Amino acid sequence: MAGKRIKNAREGIDRNKRYDLGDAVAMVKDRGGAKFDETVEIAMNLSVDTRHSDQMVRGVINLPNGTGRSVRVAVFAKDAKAEEAKAAGADIVGADDLMKDIQDGKIDFDRCIATPDMMPLVGRLGKVLGPRNLMPNPKTGTVTPDVGEAVKSAKGGAVDFRAEKAGIIHAGIGKVSFDAKALEENIRAFVGAVSRARPSGAKGTFIERVTISSSMGPGIKIDPASAMEA
Repeated sequence: MAGKRIKNAREGIDRNKRYDLGDAVAMVKDRGGAKFDETVEIAMNLSVDTRHSDQMVRGVINLPNGTGRSVRVAVFAKDAKAEEAKAAGADIVGADDLMKDIQDGKIDFDRCIATPDMMPLVGRLGKVLGPRNLMPNPKTGTVTPDVGEAVKSAKGGAVDFRAEKAGIIHAGIGKVSFDAKALEENIRAFVGAVSRARPSGAKGTFIERVTISSSMGPGIKIDPASAMEA
């Protein structure tokens, strides 16, 4: 049955065509046939080689319409900053105790934030948090004295992006249940953020390909120009 559903979902899609953003979003929504509210995902192929430091692509974007998913936030902070994080809605707040939980394999969060004074402690968790893309970083606004705003941002739809070894960026940018306009706005915001993060070492056409899909649906290529912010 799953094979038949996938085959039906692929009908009418030209795998070699780059669709206008509006048409691509409509096709993704029409093909979201799972029994749950599927995530709409984006994949971007960039002309970079991340083995070179001047070709790294990394950043964060607050999507205008959120992601549609509940985000659990952990914060490394003490005293007044810990209280500030809790008041802003952080799910887990701690210092040495939080470090021990993480070292013991208790990683029950989607985003990690730290105040600058906590980084000597957090730095000891690099081998654990780094591979999971959870390591706090000033470039993504997750190392900051303003933990309250950082927590609100994470809860409100902030999405980290980072180019993988093949120069590909993946992210969830909404749900199939979102209306088409909301998805289009999120996609344009995300593509715009990646475009602005173009590193000095990138040559030629930076964004080579943009593809969107639902969690269980086929990929649909987008004309990158139609996905750029006005």
